[in-house]
Amino acid sequence: MTVDTATEAFEEHRPVLTGVAYRMLGRVADAEDVVQEAWLRWSAASREDVREPRAFLVRITTRLAIDRLRHLRSRRESYPGTWLPEPVVTDFGPAVPDTAERAVLADSVSLAVLVVLESLSPLERAVFVLREAFGFPYAEIATALDRSEEAVRQLAGRARRHVEGRKPRYDVDPAERRDLTERFLAAASGGGIEQLLALLAPDVRLVSDSGGKAKAPRRIIESADKVGRFLFAVAGELGPDGEIRVVELNGGPAAVYFIGGRVDTVFQIEVSQGVIQCAYIIRNPDKLSGLSAV
Repeated sequence: MTVDTATEAFEEHRPVLTGVAYRMLGRVADAEDVVQEAWLRWSAASREDVREPRAFLVRITTRLAIDRLRHLRSRRESYPGTWLPEPVVTDFGPAVPDTAERAVLADSVSLAVLVVLESLSPLERAVFVLREAFGFPYAEIATALDRSEEAVRQLAGRARRHVEGRKPRYDVDPAERRDLTERFLAAASGGGIEQLLALLAPDVRLVSDSGGKAKAPRRIIESADKVGRFLFAVAGELGPDGEIRVVELNGGPAAVYFIGGRVDTVFQIEVSQGVIQCAYIIRNPDKLSGLSAV
């Protein structure tokens, strides 16, 4: 395999490698670092005996992501307030023409699922991502993780039960989520508090992530009254120079608030039975810098 052929093979599979790394780590910068390291190892490797470049590259990327995740765990334990994944623009494009496959990929990258994945061990998370998000065969996952196929099946079953047990039951219809997002923005900016409260489930939760670098609640706020009044007050503080755009992040619509061309806040909701069940606010500037080009 020539250098040019090796480069072409890597670029062909880069989207899958980046997708695996991001779902493993929850941060774009960490995912990009892992993929870059995978490229360095791929370019330096003896590739004559590599029959399946995709499997080889996924194996390298997954192992690097597991090592990086183990290192990050200790840092996240001391994170100020609630840790949320870094929001990422999702555009599956023509490479994923199947509607069902798009739904699976969108769900696997949602904030709700990524938060649950944080509670898995690095090995369980790797198996879940490779199997559930990308449909890799058990035998291929076993080779990637240097485990027996039986062990991988056990890890997959345990991870799946864990995720299904903790994952909230939200509706994933993007049209409904976008409609509620726009109705919420209209109620918060120009309506009354009662109009806004009507869009919230009685036990709605508000989860914020500022990393201690911006103004946001460090604890989860619960109940329609508390969440509604907080968001209504925040909306009233938005300056006239800001701009709100609704874009697709993590598989669903999100409201992105810009100030002077810089992303200041990401707001995203989860919906069930026609009302907002959970709202996420991300204000950590370290997690928003990559969205400035939206």
